Amino acid sequence: MSSTPGHRPPARAGGEPAGPGTPGTPGTGGTAVWRERWWPAPTTWLSWLPAVAGGALIALPVLGGGGALAGGLLGAALAVAVLLSMSSTVEVAGGQLRAGRARVPLELVREVEVIPPAQRRAALGPQLDARAHLAIRSWVPGAVRVHLDDPADPTPYWVVSTRHPQQLADAITRGR
Repeated sequence: MSSTPGHRPPARAGGEPAGPGTPGTPGTGGTAVWRERWWPAPTTWLSWLPAVAGGALIALPVLGGGGALAGGLLGAALAVAVLLSMSSTVEVAGGQLRAGRARVPLELVREVEVIPPAQRRAALGPQLDARAHLAIRSWVPGAVRVHLDDPADPTPYWVVSTRHPQQLADAITRGR
């Protein structure tokens, strides 16, 4: 079975960080061993405030004060929808590692390595193999490198963002 992210159907994401024994999301095929949600950073949420003001200003001349309120609410709804679409989940469940919509069976994982914060930039820059799969978010500081052993797939490893790299590495190791 190939570990290339494009060869897997989308995973169903959901939930907050979870410990051992937390029920998995629908479609995971079992109990979630570990789960973390990547929410956008607070500064990203603040950067969408102009959408609220813009919606209000566009509606104000045409519809008056009530329209401005409706336009502001519409701008806020748009901002929330876009920001929620930016969130994603990392999960170890049902014998698989899921990062966003990509998934890989844990039986194909050869080694898991925690990337120290001081080495993250180098791991994603000069040391990065161009064939690697990246499941990263700039606002999530930690990361792990998941080395794969799949002769049918040229992807040597995944780099996955996480706020709790050691916990994710331990969950993957336990799941193998």
